[in-house]
Order: sequence, then C-alpha cells, then structure tokens
Amino acid sequence: MENKKTITIFGILLIIILVGGFFGIKYAKNKTQNKIKEYTPEQEITDEQSRQTIVSLFFVDGETGQLVPEARLVDIKELVNLPYEKLANLLIDGPKNDKLKKTIPDNTKILKSYTDKDCLVLDFSSDILSFDKEDKNAKQNLINSVVYTMTQFTEINSVKFLVDGVENEELKIST
Repeated sequence: MENKKTITIFGILLIIILVGGFFGIKYAKNKTQNKIKEYTPEQEITDEQSRQTIVSLFFVDGETGQLVPEARLVDIKELVNLPYEKLANLLIDGPKNDKLKKTIPDNTKILKSYTDKDCLVLDFSSDILSFDKEDKNAKQNLINSVVYTMTQFTEINSVKFLVDGVENEELKIST
C-alpha cells in the first residue's frame, strides 16, 4: 500500500512538472517573439550614398612633413572609366583638411593614363616639374603621394611618370 502511495505521488509530481514545463516553454517562446522586432533604420540610405566608395589620397602633414592618407568619398561612377585620372585630379586639387598640404604643383594636368601589365603610366603636363626645388623632400613626397595613392588599386604594383609624353629623369623612380 505504501508502495502504491509513493508511485501515485511520484506520478502526480511528474505530471505537474511536465505541465509546468510545457507552459513555461510556451511563455518563454512568446516573450522572445515579442522582443524580436523588425529593424527600421533612422535614415534610409540614398542611391547616391550607396554608389560611393572610400579612397585614400596621400598628402603632406603640415606639422610633421610626413605623408598621411586623407579618406575621400568618391562616386563609383566617376571611377569606372578613368579611375587613375580621377585620383590624380583629386591629388592635383589638394586636400580638404587644412592641416595637410598638396604635393602636386598648381596648374598640373593629367594628360593621359594607361596600364602596361601591372604598371600604371601617368602622363603629366610639364607643370608637375615646378615643385619646390628648395624643399629637399618635395620631389620624393610628390612621387610617393602619387605611388601610394595609385597602388591602392590591386592591379597596380608600380607607377611610371611621363612629362608631356616623355619619361623624365627628374621624376624617374629608381628600383
């Protein structure tokens, strides 16, 4: 008799635990579903924003004299046809940050750009040679600014400078 009483109590407890577990799981599931809501951004991304990419342009830091990158948002459409000329023109235009200095002299024009295997050939107007000859770092900063900016493209491993269609000894990069 005592044995039947123990089995009955054990059975009742088992039923209470199963029913309680069922309702506990159901309650937890409903609570979780109520917390999950669709995310709505505060501001929609415009078509213009979705077409932009970040490029790094290298300019001289006015305080340290070192080349530093300046991030710039550029419309991808502008980079599709003539990406190297676009970046060269951005370098010619100069930095947006007042603490940075441009490396390419004013009035310089990019005449042509093309690739020869993994080498980018940039043909500049002769104005590029009017960099400050008294500044011992000006020439090297000019060259490195262009090289660092252009080699961010994975297909470019080196840069060759032309001035009015001719290789110029002053801007020749020694390898």
